[in-house]
Amino acid sequence: MTQFRPCIDLHQGQVKQIVGGSLQDSGAQTNYVSPYDAAYYARLYQQHNLTGGHVIALGPGNKEQALLALKTWPQGLQFGGGVNPENAAEYLEAGASHLIVTSYLFEDGQFSWSRLEKIKAETGADRLILDLSCRRTESGWNIATDRWQTVTETSVNAQTLQALGDHCAEFLIHAADVEGLQAGIDQELVELLGKASPIPVTYAGGARSLDDLERVKHLSAGRVDLTIGSALDIFGGSGVTLEACIDWNRQQ
Repeated sequence: MTQFRPCIDLHQGQVKQIVGGSLQDSGAQTNYVSPYDAAYYARLYQQHNLTGGHVIALGPGNKEQALLALKTWPQGLQFGGGVNPENAAEYLEAGASHLIVTSYLFEDGQFSWSRLEKIKAETGADRLILDLSCRRTESGWNIATDRWQTVTETSVNAQTLQALGDHCAEFLIHAADVEGLQAGIDQELVELLGKASPIPVTYAGGARSLDDLERVKHLSAGRVDLTIGSALDIFGGSGVTLEACIDWNRQQ
């Protein structure tokens, strides 16, 4: 059944909420910069047993904070951001329950099955999450890599979800076009994920209220989880409180 999943987004060494589509090497349009470090949020989620949350490093300069969060709540958080076969073991040993991978899987804009096998050999399919974050295109949605700036030829559709579902434990999908805008979720994408994903999937992007949890549950027949970021009170938002999300999870 649909659950709220927490997040810790790291940018330039700080916990932030940004507008996803604005992320560049030079910086990003920022909604919120937290006065607290990543460990604060890891402890908060641990206290409330909010499992399945993700720590995402958006670009360089975030490793120290990422490792801090993972060590604060061992096996309680997933980690993504620059994960590859060379560094996977370090993050797993630091306490990540799962590793989230996107950009490494693409070579010259093309999906690489051999790279998938390489990372899977390090993590095992049971601890691997494929991040299929995407942008809307004329034909539907296409996976976007390199901090959502490079739109690949790989579509997010039933065929892709079925093909990749055997190789990982979950999918994480940010709708990059609406990420951080608090302007509503991409309802068609959520509906597609609910119908087509053979494994658990978490959707992120555009959520602005508790109603969006209800909406995701309805659209996906309870098969898609939702991450809420910028609208959440612990990230300076006014749309929904963490307490309300915790209560929602208990009621499901």
